[in-house]
Amino acid sequence: MIFNSFFQSFFKHIEELRSRLIKSAGAFVLAFCLCYSFIGKLIPKLIAPAGHLIFTAPAEAFSATMMVGAVMALIVASPYIVYQIWAFVGSALKPSEKKFVLIFAPLSLLFFLSGGAFAYFITVPMAYKFLMSFSSEYLIPMVSVKNYLGFLGHMIVAFGVAFELPLILAFLAKIGIASPEYLRQMRRHAVIIILVVAALLTPPDVVSMLILAVPLMILYEVGIIFVKFSYKHKTL
Repeated sequence: MIFNSFFQSFFKHIEELRSRLIKSAGAFVLAFCLCYSFIGKLIPKLIAPAGHLIFTAPAEAFSATMMVGAVMALIVASPYIVYQIWAFVGSALKPSEKKFVLIFAPLSLLFFLSGGAFAYFITVPMAYKFLMSFSSEYLIPMVSVKNYLGFLGHMIVAFGVAFELPLILAFLAKIGIASPEYLRQMRRHAVIIILVVAALLTPPDVVSMLILAVPLMILYEVGIIFVKFSYKHKTL
């Protein structure tokens, strides 16, 4: 009976996850269709910091256009996708814990958009300028549109996800999983995990990895403060 109950609950959650993934994918496709007509106007603004770019394959410009559309669609559909994520998380919580979803869901959207904006306005221009500083009369940069927009898209999404870290830690504190003391003890392990995650989320170069890893380490420390704040309120 126990195993039957466990498997019924497990497959119920799997089915709910499948349903919410399909809904999120549908929202993404719809957002992509809505954003498609604006891609041509957006691309010149996106490549402005790099000046003129090249493309070296017949389909490269088309692929770059689709890439921009995908990132635009992800941003436009993010409110609905975030709602689906938190709705799935909320289904596994106790009734007393579900109220936190109403607080953390809109905040997570705000944090994601803030991380993307931080990457676009600060991180990417700084990283691109630094990387281009290695050019010389013998090393002439000829950056393709696909590589540049891929770099931009990777960084925007990576920083959007990274900026969720303090909020995730605060949420775990609210439901009693994390504590300030535990996070301080895990700081060394967290640094290793952050380096691995940064390497996976950014383009394959050390500079991009460090550009994401350093803010993530700072955000981890901010997360400890968030957790401490959450614990104070939890004990009231």
